[in-house]
Formats: sequence, structure tokens, C-alpha cells
Amino acid sequence: MEAWWHLIWPIGLILLTTVAWGSNFVTLPGNWIAAALVVVYFLVAPSDQRISLGTTEVVAAIGFAVLGEVLEFAAAALGAKKAGGSKRATVMAVVGSMIGAMGGALLGLPIPIFGTVIAALLFGALGATAGAVLGEWMSGKQWKETIPVGHAAFWGRLLGTVGKICAGIMILLVVIVGVCV
Repeated sequence: MEAWWHLIWPIGLILLTTVAWGSNFVTLPGNWIAAALVVVYFLVAPSDQRISLGTTEVVAAIGFAVLGEVLEFAAAALGAKKAGGSKRATVMAVVGSMIGAMGGALLGLPIPIFGTVIAALLFGALGATAGAVLGEWMSGKQWKETIPVGHAAFWGRLLGTVGKICAGIMILLVVIVGVCV
């Protein structure tokens, strides 16, 4: 019975980190939640039950969370800047992407297993497009002038999210290796 009890901490960490990683798809701060879980696990779990999760894994998890944020915001900012977008368009693209991703996650697509994930990514990118276009239009640009900024916001949001999700996978791998090796 005691050997089984020692597995609750590492299995719980892996499961919670996986859920945190999945929240990245709907624009929640999943990588930061996962990194926080690693820190809490390191500080709270009894040392004889932490297996081999140590300071190196904590630093790596935090580093990958930072990298994910840098990738997400750099892709979005570079896309909007390259297309000549205003600050208003950038802010509205972020808001639109959040609304779109959450709406997509709630609605889903009729694709087994991956429908919700694909819908959250797609609707998040479409929300960024709508927000950027609306922001440019509200700044006084003609509709035709807003399209390149919206296009850049779409791809920036999509590529940024993919980068953040990949960084989250690295956090998850750090956790799995840290508790299993």
C-alpha cells in the first residue's frame, strides 16, 4: 500500500501539468500554470516522493514558460508591425483572439477528439483577424487597408500559439522525465 501512495504525487503532477498545457489552446496561461505546479511540487512534495525532480527541472520549466510567452507575443507583434498595424489593432487582435479561442473551444468542430482543439486554434486566429481589422477601421483606415493587418494578425496568432504550445510540450516532457527517471 505504501508504494502505491508514493506514486500519487508524481502521477498527480503529470496529470495536472497535462491539463495546464491543454489550457494553452484556449489562450489561458497554461505554461505558467504548469511551471507553477512544478514549483509547488518541488516545494511541497515530500523529498522522498519527489523522485528526481529537482532545481534543474524547476528552472527548465520556468525557462520554457518564458520562451512560450516570448514566441507568442513576438509572432503576433512582428506580424502586426510588418503589416503596418496600429497599437489599437494589436490590442483588439489580442482581445479578439481570446474571445475567438474560447468560443471555438465551446463550439468545437465535428471532428472526433481534435475538433475542440482545432476550433480553439482556428477561431482564436479568426478572432485576432477580426480584432485587428476592426481596430484599424476604428483608427480611420478604409476596409481595404485593414485586410493586410488582419491577415498578419491571423498568421501571427496562429504561429505564436503553436510556439507556445511547443514550449508547453517541453515543460510536460521536463515533468515526465523528472518524475520518471
